[in-house]
Amino acid sequence: MCGIAGIVNIHHHNLQHAAIQSMTNRIAHRGPDAEGFFIDENIALGHRRLAIIDLSESANQPMSDHSNRYLIIFNGEIYNYQDIKAKLSDYPYRTDSDSEVILAAYAKWGTSCLKEFNGQFAFAIWDKIEKELFIARDCVGEKPLYYYLSSQHFVFGSEVRSLLVSGLVPKELDENLLPEFLMYQAPLDSHTLIRGVKQLKAGHFATIKGSEMKELPYWNYDEAKPSSDDIDLAKKKIKELFIDSIRLRMISDVPVGAFLSGGIDSSLVVACMAEISDKPVNTFSISFREKEYDESVFADQIATKYKTNHHKILIQPEEFLYAIDEILSAMDSPSSDGHNTYLVAKHTREKGIKVALSGLGGDELFAGYNKFMMYHKIMQNRWLLTIPGLIRKQFSNLILTTSKNHTRSKIADLLELKEWKLSTVYPELRRSYRKEEVNDLLVTKVNEDYIESKLADIDKSTCWMGKFSKCTIGELETYTRDVLLRDTDQMAMSHALEVRVPFFDYRLIEYTLSLPDAFKYPHTPKKLLVDAMKPLIPEEISNRKKMGFTFPMDHWLRNELAEMANQKLSYLADRKEFNSSAVKEKLTAFQKGDKRILWSRIWQLFVLSDWLQRNDL
Repeated sequence: MCGIAGIVNIHHHNLQHAAIQSMTNRIAHRGPDAEGFFIDENIALGHRRLAIIDLSESANQPMSDHSNRYLIIFNGEIYNYQDIKAKLSDYPYRTDSDSEVILAAYAKWGTSCLKEFNGQFAFAIWDKIEKELFIARDCVGEKPLYYYLSSQHFVFGSEVRSLLVSGLVPKELDENLLPEFLMYQAPLDSHTLIRGVKQLKAGHFATIKGSEMKELPYWNYDEAKPSSDDIDLAKKKIKELFIDSIRLRMISDVPVGAFLSGGIDSSLVVACMAEISDKPVNTFSISFREKEYDESVFADQIATKYKTNHHKILIQPEEFLYAIDEILSAMDSPSSDGHNTYLVAKHTREKGIKVALSGLGGDELFAGYNKFMMYHKIMQNRWLLTIPGLIRKQFSNLILTTSKNHTRSKIADLLELKEWKLSTVYPELRRSYRKEEVNDLLVTKVNEDYIESKLADIDKSTCWMGKFSKCTIGELETYTRDVLLRDTDQMAMSHALEVRVPFFDYRLIEYTLSLPDAFKYPHTPKKLLVDAMKPLIPEEISNRKKMGFTFPMDHWLRNELAEMANQKLSYLADRKEFNSSAVKEKLTAFQKGDKRILWSRIWQLFVLSDWLQRNDL
């Protein structure tokens, strides 16, 4: 796991050495073990290394292939690199690193090498002969890769902030994407809040030669094909795929630990790790004095069962409040969800752990969120759309005027839709702020919702999939990739901790998407997963009510953080992009206990304000 940065000068050879140095310095936290550069004619590459595989200096980057034609900078891990290396045994390897395996694979197969990789990655390969740059990002988008293309430069890197300090990217807020941020807690897909800066899409690669950039997909959801397996065979395959995913993600030349919340997903990760490892697994869990947020008793139970080397981290309000400036400064992109990961990653790294496995993804694949059942029930009741639109509109208005619940407001919005399908319903279920609220808060109004058109296209190409598989796709596209995974990366890497996510092995994703709804129907939490992995976790773990992993933010924002919240939201209210009165009304309503204003929505405005100020936007 590392940080990468690069500049391609398109029309001249006057490279700014200071620019690539500044870019690499800005991401030093991602790779404290080594620094490297390559500067030649119109290309500059920078790398910060967190040594995980092959700890020797010979594995530092930028790294050349044996012919000295190709040069790579790489962020991530290729978990199956040993299998690929065996297929390319005629290559004269000089290291034991997965980075060199990527070079060997690219030299042999070109862009088709991506079909061979099982991992989390973002990398760039420079062809010295063709003067062409090849960049790629993993299937799900676990690792970030941002870029900016102008008539003069192609600038890219692991963080937006790295691009901004280059001096080659204008510091301009793209106010047209503020509605998307408010609705989904993050800009989605290729979008960012910086004008002209984009993300390479997950499962895509691009080539840059001169001023021309071509971006193409190499993995899509339609890689999954309908399965004819019966339920018993499905359980068997899920277990095999999950255990193999754990096995691959435990390959490391440094100690590997695990986040253990005491929920189903992290408990299964730890159980499988314990079965595979010949040493006690290092596990880390967060506990709170506030019992309504504390899951540590369940984490303790799993730690005892599997004899792990368990570390319980007691988080008190004082620690969070003391660390809040650190947490906010760690946000490369503003997010309302990342503070959870920051402190557990900090304590994990302080114990000497460089790699930790996470249970993230189990809810998305195995119908763990209540939104799966909501979507299922909505689609089962599409007959409601036969009621005349005027009558449905009246019911919607009645709900909005009488409801004191955020969820019921979503029902009101659903009643006004002309069609109920993935592209219209799932965005409604996932929006933090409703469209009408966004239009109140911002000067720039919601026009077309990009994610609706993208989900419509995906819906057509996966028309055979069941409702729960469609929900999985909805989760990945509206929340998981651009909120959870991005937060995990930026918060963990602020402490130089690599987090690996076994549930997002592309083989497990494809197989789970291929299965019918009848196998996944959540009579009990994530029944298909739990049944497949029996008897690894006790029933009191698998059947208990889902708590979620969060801090007591509702209380803190009304008390310890109230003054800071007032300051942050006042700053937004004074900006030209926002309607001052609407921002102030939201905060006042929250402080008075309005149930429709969840703490996460106030925190969302809070972190956006801080991010805008820190980056001088």
